[in-house]
Amino acid sequence: MQGPRPGRRAVCGLGLMAAAAAVVPARWARAAPAPSRKLPALSAAGRQFLAGRLRHTTVLQSFAVDEQHRHVYALQVVAGGVRLTGEKTAPPHADRAGNGDLCLNRLTLDGSAAGHMYLKGFGHGGSLGLEESANGVTLWTEWDANPASGYGRGVCRFRFTDGRVLERDSGELRTYHPVIGSTSNFPALDMTHRQLLLRYKRDGIPRFALYDLDRFRAGLFLPLTDFAQPGADLELPFQGMAVYGRYAYQLLGTAYGTGNPASSGGNTRLYRIDLRTGGVVWQQLERTAPELSPREPEGLAVLRSGGTPRLCLGFVEGPAGGRTFRLYDKALS
Repeated sequence: MQGPRPGRRAVCGLGLMAAAAAVVPARWARAAPAPSRKLPALSAAGRQFLAGRLRHTTVLQSFAVDEQHRHVYALQVVAGGVRLTGEKTAPPHADRAGNGDLCLNRLTLDGSAAGHMYLKGFGHGGSLGLEESANGVTLWTEWDANPASGYGRGVCRFRFTDGRVLERDSGELRTYHPVIGSTSNFPALDMTHRQLLLRYKRDGIPRFALYDLDRFRAGLFLPLTDFAQPGADLELPFQGMAVYGRYAYQLLGTAYGTGNPASSGGNTRLYRIDLRTGGVVWQQLERTAPELSPREPEGLAVLRSGGTPRLCLGFVEGPAGGRTFRLYDKALS
């Protein structure tokens, strides 16, 4: 017996899913190595290309590089005791973290300050995406902080304006809730292949979802792939992610300390993940800059200029209240 015919919305949805599936093989094929080539892990150590200090004493959370205009954008939670425009008090740091209040720094490639913004009620700053256009850059961050955790329930995009304070309901934002009921929504962008990688948590389980960037911008949240985050069973803090072609990269680990002494080389782990299957292509203990103290991993990005794409890793060092950061890069195989 023939069942009821699908309605117009269902047909459209099936058509969009089929169209999305058709995009994937061609897009990933352009970034794929030759079939016979083995994918090795990256070199053990990266080269330093930037060292700097952010506006606040809190640590770097994530970063993105505008290679065309030679700027680095970096997120950090607002420090305690800072009173922003329109505020009657200067909240302690714990309140800033719980509210999801962030400072977005802009620096030149020599580490000099080149402006800043404040993002109130956005999240923890776990990832930062940068979208280039003829009119400049647009930044993508988590957004709509959950008051129970301080982590974002959605993502947003906006233009950088030096000195601006953006509230979560600011009209200048373009906002998205791609996974209803989720939190810890971290976006990363791959502008070469026009795709957006989202890390999110639902029911406490971290997952990755990959989207066509243009469809996502239009509010069509049909993932090209969606899978559980590899390595979550290690219970190491998630410290950054990047996406390029058919591979995602993630950084896990903690600063040197009890249970993770400097003599051990650290527990920082770098992963390459195949977005077609969600499987780990390789993982390695990251040996970049073992001399830093306390050497906490913070942030990943892909640099595309100069021919071979490079993976950029961030590390924080220095005493509490005096943190600095260093960025390192290594060629992607």
